[in-house]
Amino acid sequence: MRLRISPMSFSRRGLLQGLAALGFSGPALAAEPALIAFDSLYKSFGVLGFQFSDRVTALRGQEARIVGYMAPPLKPESRFFVLTREPLAICPFCQSDADWPVDIVVIFMKEETPMVSAGRKVTVTGRLEIGSATDPDTGFVSQIRLVDAGFRVA
Repeated sequence: MRLRISPMSFSRRGLLQGLAALGFSGPALAAEPALIAFDSLYKSFGVLGFQFSDRVTALRGQEARIVGYMAPPLKPESRFFVLTREPLAICPFCQSDADWPVDIVVIFMKEETPMVSAGRKVTVTGRLEIGSATDPDTGFVSQIRLVDAGFRVA
C-alpha cells in the first residue's frame, strides 16, 4: 500500500505542531544570567566578619544580575555606581557619617554611562566578583562587585 499525501492537506499549524513534537523549536534562546537577591549575598555576619553565601560563591566569575537602586552618584555620568536594596536620599560619599548599608553591590560599567535618578529601580547585569578589592581609580573598597556591567531601568 502506498500513502499519498496531497500538499493541500498540510496546514501551517499542523506543520509547527509536528516540528515541536519532534523537538525542533528553532534557535535556542540564550539563558538569562542568574538572578541574585540582596538577601542572598551573605551566609552570616558576626564579630569575625562575614561569609559570602554558597550561591554567590558558586556564581563567582559568571554573569549575574541583580535588581536594586542606584545610590546618588558623585556626578551625572560615571563608570561606576553603588547599587542598594532600598533607594537612598543622600550621597554616601558626600557625608562621612552616613549610615551606609552593608548589603551593597558596587557596579563597574563597561563604559561611562548617564546615571538614573536614585528613586528608580534598575536591573544590572555583569560579571560577579567577590572578595575585598580596592579600585585603583577611585580608591573605593568593595566586597561584592559586578564588572563590565550594563543596566536597564526595571
